[in-house]
Amino acid sequence: MTRIHDLAVVGAGPAGVAGALTAALAGLDVVLLDGAARPGGQYFRRPAEGFNAARPGALHTSGHGLDGFTRRWELLGERAEVLLRHRVWAAGRTGGTITLHCLEGDREERPRTVTARALLIATGAYDRPLPFPGWDLPGVLTAGAAQALLKGDLVLAGRRIVVAGTGPFLLPVAAGLADAGARVLGVYEANSGFGLAAHPLLAAGRAGEALGYAARLARHRIPYRGRRAVVAAHGRDALTHVTVATLDDGWRPVATRTVECDTLAVGYGFVPQLDLPVQLGCATRRDHDGGAVVAVDAGMRTSVPGVYAAGESTGVGGAALAEVEGRLAGRAAAADLGRPTAPAGPVSPDPALTRRRERLAAFARALQEAYPVRPGWQDWLHDDTLVCRCEEVPLSAVREAQAMGAADARSVKLLARPGMGWCQGRICGYAISCLAGEDPAPARRPIAHPIRLGALATRADPHPPGPQDEPAPHGEPGLHGKPDPQDDLDPHGEPDPHRKDES
Repeated sequence: MTRIHDLAVVGAGPAGVAGALTAALAGLDVVLLDGAARPGGQYFRRPAEGFNAARPGALHTSGHGLDGFTRRWELLGERAEVLLRHRVWAAGRTGGTITLHCLEGDREERPRTVTARALLIATGAYDRPLPFPGWDLPGVLTAGAAQALLKGDLVLAGRRIVVAGTGPFLLPVAAGLADAGARVLGVYEANSGFGLAAHPLLAAGRAGEALGYAARLARHRIPYRGRRAVVAAHGRDALTHVTVATLDDGWRPVATRTVECDTLAVGYGFVPQLDLPVQLGCATRRDHDGGAVVAVDAGMRTSVPGVYAAGESTGVGGAALAEVEGRLAGRAAAADLGRPTAPAGPVSPDPALTRRRERLAAFARALQEAYPVRPGWQDWLHDDTLVCRCEEVPLSAVREAQAMGAADARSVKLLARPGMGWCQGRICGYAISCLAGEDPAPARRPIAHPIRLGALATRADPHPPGPQDEPAPHGEPGLHGKPDPQDDLDPHGEPDPHRKDES
């Protein structure tokens, strides 16, 4: 007989662990799943125990909760079922329960399903790159990838490194690489270096953190330059140098120079991972940077009954905000599932927790306003610049599709194939939407992770996942009034054979 948990949590980062522990302490039967071998998500990524690292937390910024996260994780292991190395590739809601379709293990993956009365989605976000000439060269990687290599594998991405893009995330990346022994040749911020000047009260609360990074950059003699961007990367078989441009207010280059390097770490913010909430029909909204995020209420409830979301999926805001949202979601789930009391006291709305979330969310909004992606980056591109690396689609193919009548990103995709490769548009989707002149919309992916056809064929559920028994009540119709993603499926959840495939 299939075990039905009270609450399933997807994601073992700050939001997922906080939500799972809060719900477990309130008396819920909780199961937490994550595809990684170790907890922590991207923020608290750590090397494997087999590396025998003397100080596994040395690469994390002090004062940002690693010790607290570790304690919560250990306590969670005593009170909930924890399933690491479980990649959730789809979710479906049937008969008042939610079924998660997973792949268990590493190389020899085995299909598995997990069923629960409620679901908390805390799947985080991934890097948002922008295309430019040469971005497909070996040695060019995202800022998040450079940090992940360092934190998780104790590997320096290179020896002579340029860090570029926009946003405060560039600072810990540069400081961490320099502390580990790399020569960081410069941090090039496409916006002004004083982005938070318009929000002095909010900035004052994080002044100590900013000064700490400034001191580390100064100690390593790393120049920090505002209104600068890497607009091209050069090399034959690997990166040898980059072109750094001085930008005007719209990010159009006005002057350039060359910097020799072997590695470029570049990032322009983050994109929330929305595959599972979109599969379930959760309503979305526009965040302050124009991207799509899950719409939630004060208890982190989505528009679909029994489904909660916390962390970056509701808006990119960092680990502290994610943890608070996870705790709010855990409390709401306990109250909704009939656990009004717990050993630690009543499960009720916590005004202090709500106020803290509001403060942290206000700071996140200020960062988005201070470090936007401006349209001038499109002037960096040439006709032969690849905008989709998986399918090797150049800008000229996108322009040709538009000349043939493609008026939106989906039409461009059908005519020129950007987004149809291995990453399924995660890398190029934002850029293609911008080039098509529309705001990025959440991708419709019935499969959240690559899986073998054998695993798909042997799933226990005879029907593919998706909202099958009842439509999800939306507080709003979704972005631009678009229909539910599952509208592209027939009544049994199978793809419509008369409709052109998007993936």
